[in-house]
Amino acid sequence: MAENTTTTTTEKKKLFIKTYGCQMNVYDSERMAEAMGGAGYETTDSPDDADMILLNTCHIREKAAEKVYSELGRFKGLKAEKPDLKIGVAGCVAQAEGEEIMRRQPMVDLVVGPQAYHRLPEMEAKTQEGVKALDTDFPEEDKFEKLKRRPKAKRAPTAFLTVQEGCDKFCAFCVVPYTRGAEVSRPVDRVLTEARDLVERGVREITLLGQNVNAYHGVHGGGDMTLAGLIWELDKIDGLERIRFTTSHPNDMMDDLIEAHGTCDKLMPYLHLPVQSGSNKILKRMNRSHDRDSYIKLIERIRTARPDLLLSGDFIVGFPEETEEDFQDTMDLIKEVRYGQAYSFKYSTRPGTPAAERPLVDPAEANDRLQRLQALLGQQQKDIQDSMVGKEVNVLYEKPGRLEGQMVGKSDYLHAVYVADPAGKIGDIKRVRIVESAANSLGGVLI
Repeated sequence: MAENTTTTTTEKKKLFIKTYGCQMNVYDSERMAEAMGGAGYETTDSPDDADMILLNTCHIREKAAEKVYSELGRFKGLKAEKPDLKIGVAGCVAQAEGEEIMRRQPMVDLVVGPQAYHRLPEMEAKTQEGVKALDTDFPEEDKFEKLKRRPKAKRAPTAFLTVQEGCDKFCAFCVVPYTRGAEVSRPVDRVLTEARDLVERGVREITLLGQNVNAYHGVHGGGDMTLAGLIWELDKIDGLERIRFTTSHPNDMMDDLIEAHGTCDKLMPYLHLPVQSGSNKILKRMNRSHDRDSYIKLIERIRTARPDLLLSGDFIVGFPEETEEDFQDTMDLIKEVRYGQAYSFKYSTRPGTPAAERPLVDPAEANDRLQRLQALLGQQQKDIQDSMVGKEVNVLYEKPGRLEGQMVGKSDYLHAVYVADPAGKIGDIKRVRIVESAANSLGGVLI
């Protein structure tokens, strides 16, 4: 008679990550999930199913910390029902608030800053022993090298890849230098290794990320390499068809990068280059280290290199001491430059920044300015999108559309495009003629 045998398997624990803010936080959340995968976790889309909840926070938006505390409050009942549930806060709010988070929300088990998340598995192990874990250091070791290698799972056709972190610019309104630290660039060889790994897993477009990504100077051989040099190295990777980068600072837009926009076929004709204001007085008060004229001349040079470039920007209205005349300077700059996409915000105070102690513009006036600015930007975006009708573009399919036989992807210019293509597959790049412009997308037909 055969023996009865039983096989036991260790059930994986569930990790729920909620990501706030920019693309860099999206990338960081992916890497946190991979790190915790090595500690026996798999991701879930529901906090109710989770053994660990991790909030990956952003400190850029108004009242960011209070929004995190409010979110944590929603998990109190869940924590009461599941005492073994671990709750963590990561990212820039974690870096800025530190122990204050645990003081205000004692149910939080761990707090980890954006430069230390490679230590998450060790911190989680401490929490399993009933010990609170806090790490907001700026460690010397490379967090990317300390993380476990990505599993060879199939990936979506587009991916983010962080190449630079931190900021040395110290704009008067910004907390990034205090939460992300000084500018640091990843070594070229490590970036290329990760890029090749992504391509092997199905990625066809990579967006290079950095707080000031065009300040990139990565170690390469006996010297260093600029972002343009890195782009040309990525250009050599078979199977990688598209390269983008964000976010840039006008002061770091070097000649070789401008030239790459005109000569590198894989570098897409899209550039996010924030200016923040069109007033020289406000730019100086913001500590932006460039003025209106230098920005406009820079745009002219870039468009000379790549005439079809679609430009994106950032704008802050209602900055302390901004007058109606200053605001009109911004509106005039927008009319002169013309933006295909833009992000605009009303100024809000960030504690600890130089602008935090300055008197605020009347809120009603700031709101009115924001509405007028967004109306202008929205009209420009619509006009540029409408002008695409009749043009041919390449579309990288990212997912099926809502209609049968329809695919949705991004054009060279980052417009969402819907295409009727029953034979289309995710990851295909198809030549398409634009025939329709809708509110936030384009419609195209195969050529």
